[in-house]
Amino acid sequence: MPFTAVITREEKFYVALAPDVDVASQGETFEEAYANLKEALELYFDDEDATIS
Repeated sequence: MPFTAVITREEKFYVALAPDVDVASQGETFEEAYANLKEALELYFDDEDATIS
């Protein structure tokens, strides 16, 4: 299931948000923030056994 990801830089961290489901994460690099958001989405949908690719 595709989601929109919005990643912004705030001070020394990147903040990643999936506004469709209001899930957010962060990381020190763009790539880390994106990977952390993917993990957060997988955990959010864990009850449905969803996998984000």
